[in-house]
Amino acid sequence: MSQSPDPRPPCSSRPPKGDEPTTIGRSPSSFEAPAMTSAEFSRFFAQRQEAFKTLDAAVLAADYTSDCVLESPTAGVVHGRGGVERVYRAWFDAFLDLRVRSTQIVVDGSRAAEIIEVEGTDIGGFMGLPATGKTAHFTAVCLFEFQGRFIARERRIYDFTGVLIQIGVLKTKAI
Repeated sequence: MSQSPDPRPPCSSRPPKGDEPTTIGRSPSSFEAPAMTSAEFSRFFAQRQEAFKTLDAAVLAADYTSDCVLESPTAGVVHGRGGVERVYRAWFDAFLDLRVRSTQIVVDGSRAAEIIEVEGTDIGGFMGLPATGKTAHFTAVCLFEFQGRFIARERRIYDFTGVLIQIGVLKTKAI
């Protein structure tokens, strides 16, 4: 009996080694229909920007599926819309003057990446610690996976240690 050739690209027939990417070329999601049109994505992120201006954790959390997953340096892995809202509230309660500005958004099918600039003063106390009155400014990257018009998964990437140093919670020595 003759076997037909494997239709997968050669790289998928062997496990990745080290930091070798697991896929080559476009992501599988880029072949799926987009979660939203370009105009819908623009409106979606513009509405989120407005919610950040008012520090509205409930409105931001409503953008997620009920069974979503959030990966954050601050909170670890959080499940569900309620968990996402708690993470937003923790930031908004600590940094009462928090400002979040979106600087770039890239969309590929049902995935999006957003680069944001974040700045705020530790006025309310961060992570259960007393307020320091010091300001933190950092850049973050948020990677989103969408199901329809909702965020199913988000991964936030930023220098958490740098944030703690800036607000004076973590001390370092100059080199």
